[in-house]
Amino acid sequence: MTTLAEPRLVQIPAGAFRMGDDGGRQNERPAHTVWTDEFSLATTPVTRAEYQLFLDATAHEPPRFWGDERFADPQQPAVAVSWFDAVAYCDWLTTRAGTRYRLPTEAEREKAARGGHEGLNFPWGDDVPTWMDVTYHGDDVERPNLVAQDRANGFGLHNMGDLVHEWCADWYDAQYYETSPATNPGGAEQGQRRASRGGSWRHAIKVTRCSHRSAILPDRQLADYGFRVAR
Repeated sequence: MTTLAEPRLVQIPAGAFRMGDDGGRQNERPAHTVWTDEFSLATTPVTRAEYQLFLDATAHEPPRFWGDERFADPQQPAVAVSWFDAVAYCDWLTTRAGTRYRLPTEAEREKAARGGHEGLNFPWGDDVPTWMDVTYHGDDVERPNLVAQDRANGFGLHNMGDLVHEWCADWYDAQYYETSPATNPGGAEQGQRRASRGGSWRHAIKVTRCSHRSAILPDRQLADYGFRVAR
């Protein structure tokens, strides 16, 4: 029988924060004040070990690269999951746990990344250190690090600016901030791409600012895409 291991969550308090960056890319403008209700967010992206439980229990098709040794460590993030795969995982976890799990919204994800501090470029401050507190251990093979090798941010969350891009619930709209509601914004009503946040182990610059926005088609399975769950 598959053992259910619910993720470790931290509570993000209700309240307002400053979302976006007037000095950032056009899709991060205008910076604006957003209120989110209280929610909880997993401290790390979903790991391969956690995703394996889902595959074993449901016979869901494994993502691309599941047999690739670069992504085989149980404590690496589960990668190459599509947005639909991530939603299916949340639905399965909801059924097994008896409480609703879901993907975070862009607003929730940015608020959580900021760790309770206003105006920081990154979850840990304004500068990109030589390499944060993360050590990408080394055998010359490009691969994602294990989760939680970095210093936690102010909310106790790991890998909020590095490791993998993480799917969000929202449809993506580059101009959304111009008309988005001030309370619990949930993204455009429709679109072609789903929003994502966070860094990428595959990029030359492996970290992203808290306000940085990205998006791809929801059926894509890329080796630098993962997800974390909210409740």
